[in-house]
This record gives sequence, structure tokens and C-alpha cells, in this order.
Amino acid sequence: MSDSPIIVIVEDDADIRIQLVAYLEGEGFRVVGLDGGAGLDRHLATGPAPDLIVLDWMLPGEDGLSICRRLRGSGGPPVVMLTAKDEDIDRVLGLEMGADDYVSKPFNPRVLLARIRAVLRRTQGTAAQPADAGPETLAVADLVVDLAARRVRVGEAAAEIPLTSAEYDLLHCFVTRPQRVLSRDQLLDWKRGRTADAFDRTIDVQVSRLRHKLDASGSSVAPLLKTVRNAGYILAAPVRPAP
Repeated sequence: MSDSPIIVIVEDDADIRIQLVAYLEGEGFRVVGLDGGAGLDRHLATGPAPDLIVLDWMLPGEDGLSICRRLRGSGGPPVVMLTAKDEDIDRVLGLEMGADDYVSKPFNPRVLLARIRAVLRRTQGTAAQPADAGPETLAVADLVVDLAARRVRVGEAAAEIPLTSAEYDLLHCFVTRPQRVLSRDQLLDWKRGRTADAFDRTIDVQVSRLRHKLDASGSSVAPLLKTVRNAGYILAAPVRPAP
């Protein structure tokens, strides 16, 4: 049990919070239930580091979007948002703030469990790799991608580019399948497996964020992630083993 992932649930509805804590503990996780941003800040400062945070959007005081933005700015753990907002623009906004996934209320706890496990598989490096995976470090143009460590940098000596787990997973899809048109459905399936739904705007948002971060880092790869109209996206450059 001591090696089980630590999940922090930030939810101001006590009934939902208590039910989720009990349910996830029954699934073998170590779980901490908190009622807002202040409690989360205290836990992050003094408690064991969480492997994932389940974060309600509509919290009193500082809302979930603001908390998510802060966590991303400090390189915090992955976040699954809980939201009663089910409009496309709201989902896009949550992803733009750095959420790794989202679950709309009301929800079946098993759906949340599947999303948590999918994000943990990605962030803890246990997701299945393509059968033809070769070197653990790849290079495309001036970008170096360490597949084993899930780290990305420009050149050998440059600082690491701070990608979220969702952004890294998307880049992983491109560098392991270069010079191929990848549809939104394919990218959703590879990134989220059976938890994917029909909301493919998530891919558009994440590609845009990935391009922005690569461009801000000084990499020449951003313009090589090209949109193919009515088809998807392509990394229009060869990928080679890094020295």
C-alpha cells in the first residue's frame, strides 16, 4: 500500500469528496480529500507529494482553473478536472490552463477511475510503447526527446522544456510516427485509449499549446508540426537517434 499512487481530491462538496475518497481507497490508492485551494497549498507544502490531483472547477474562493494554472506554472503534478460545465469552450479553457484530462459532472466514479489510471500510466512511463520503438532518445531538427525520462530540450546542453504530461504525450506520438498524417481520432486513441470521446477539439488545443511552447523555447520544430486540412497533423521532418 505504501507504494500506491497518492491522489489528492480537491472538492468542496463534502458528500462527493467523501464518496470519492472511499471509492479510490477501495481501488488501492492512497487518497487525501481537501475542500479548497488553501488546503491544497498546505498539503503541497507539508504532506507527501501527490501523483495526481482531482480538481473541482467550481470551488469557493480561488477556483479550479486558477489553481490549475498555478500548478502548471510551478511544474506541479498532473490534474484531472471535475466540472459541471459541459460546453466545448469550457473544456478548451480547462485544457488551456494545463489540465491533463476532465470529467463532466454528474459522472460515474468508474469513468473518473479510468481517467486517473490513464493519466498515471502516461506520467509514470508505464504506457505501452509502439512495437517498433527503437532508441530511447530521439532528435528532430534541433529538438532532443528523451523517451525514457520523458524530457524534451533544444540541443544537448539546453534547459528542459516544461511540457505538461498531455503535451509530452502528443509530442511522443509525433516523434515516434514522423512524416505520417495522424488524424485527430488516432491521436486521441493513442493518448487516452478507451477513455477518449468524440471531443476532438482537445487535440487542436494541445497541438496549439505544444507549438507555442516549442516556439518559445527557440526550437525550429514548431513550424514542422503542420496541419493537414480535413485530415489531421503531421511532423514534417525526419526523426533520428540522438547521439
